[in-house]
Amino acid sequence: MIFDFLGSKKKAVIAMCHLGALPGAPLYDADGGMERLIDDARGEIEKLQAGGVDAILFGNENDRPYLLKGSLSGIAAMSAVVAACKPVLSVPFGVNYLWDPAASMAIGVATGAQFVREIFTGVFASDMGVWAPDCATPARMRRDLHRPDLKMLFNINAEFAWSLDQRPIELRARSAVFSSLADAILVSGPITGQAADAGDLRKVAQAVGDQVPVFANTGVNRDNVREVLSMASGCIVGTHFKVDGNTWHSVDPDRVRRFMDTVESIRQ
Repeated sequence: MIFDFLGSKKKAVIAMCHLGALPGAPLYDADGGMERLIDDARGEIEKLQAGGVDAILFGNENDRPYLLKGSLSGIAAMSAVVAACKPVLSVPFGVNYLWDPAASMAIGVATGAQFVREIFTGVFASDMGVWAPDCATPARMRRDLHRPDLKMLFNINAEFAWSLDQRPIELRARSAVFSSLADAILVSGPITGQAADAGDLRKVAQAVGDQVPVFANTGVNRDNVREVLSMASGCIVGTHFKVDGNTWHSVDPDRVRRFMDTVESIRQ
């Protein structure tokens, strides 16, 4: 079992629901407003669920350039969009407000999410400046807000960034489990849509063992999913599910279906 909320599901596929830019972000569609954000998200969810994904992760990928501390308007808007989408959800869901661990946790608690993904540990030189996330605050929020079941998925090698912690990635993974209470470890490529290094994924999976699940976080597609799932407990897929494999396009239901057919063959 990977997580209780996934039941007996093996080799889980978590699909990204990339929200449109939220209020306050440079790309926000003020004419469409909140109504369009909700309508678009619901449409993406319907296509992902019809294709057979195991869970959905809401993310504000369109809020470029990203903040290291979330805005009040963005946090409120994302919470409202996720809450409005819950009636059409038939699978578990998680949230990720880029790149603010406390905001992600707050949205997760407010919306009843089953998991939160974020960069919780490490120090990075990033496109957003020097990046030193705070793991302790969201972990204490989870406790104080009575959601010990809300899983924290630790992305340990951030996209758009270079780790200033030069310990081997497998040691950083073990440390995140030991000292920071990670519920899962995620291994990423250098940028959205690019695959994680297979060697890194293998080393992390071997180092963590059966303590917590290990997921490939970026760049998984039909061509590499068999290799990825031979090492990992599951994967998070966003870009590959989009029209023409473009991160900023809408979900292509045929790509989702073909990918999940491949995953089902692997499970069997």
